[in-house]
Amino acid sequence: MHNIVLFGPPGAGKGTQSQKLIAKYHLVHLSTGDLLRAQIAEGTDLGLQAKKLMDEGFLVPDAVVIGMIGSALEKNKQAAGFIFDGFPRTVAQAESLDRLLAEHNTSVACMVALEVGEQELVKRLLERGKTSGRPDDQDEAKISRRVQVYNTETAQVAGYYASQQKFYSLNGIGEIESIFAQISDLIDQHKPAETAAAAATREVKA
Repeated sequence: MHNIVLFGPPGAGKGTQSQKLIAKYHLVHLSTGDLLRAQIAEGTDLGLQAKKLMDEGFLVPDAVVIGMIGSALEKNKQAAGFIFDGFPRTVAQAESLDRLLAEHNTSVACMVALEVGEQELVKRLLERGKTSGRPDDQDEAKISRRVQVYNTETAQVAGYYASQQKFYSLNGIGEIESIFAQISDLIDQHKPAETAAAAATREVKA
């Protein structure tokens, strides 16, 4: 499997780039935000608990998030790989993800972080809030809190992957296609050995 972590603060452009990467590399998109919102839409107990936290800009407990990710992996065992969008958000989650992936005989290939300043993030999220309908996209104080949570907790995950020589930082401000090309270059440099071997086998057969 070819597993990628796309990282960055709220509003950095992870969702936009994820869709383009999914189309190019045929990856399964795992966004904890989307998974949680699906639970909210279904009105489950988990969804109701998560909604209260998300509306206030807080993180959902690790056990809940890891459980959802594990379930998604089980449902997509034949996938070419996964793109983790906005996850893991803490070092504890990153460690849990490594263990979870190891149980499926795979691992994270690389982590790409999109770096965007807070002023630009607030501007983007307030604009998104006009159409997203999300309360946490419509309140500048809540947006600032989310960015602070990222800076104090989530950004530490970068060090975790850097220690594994898997962390790469890119400027998240610029043309979408230019940023996408840079991310693609990094991903291509970190294709798993089995992917390259499979490609070679196909060439020989051809």
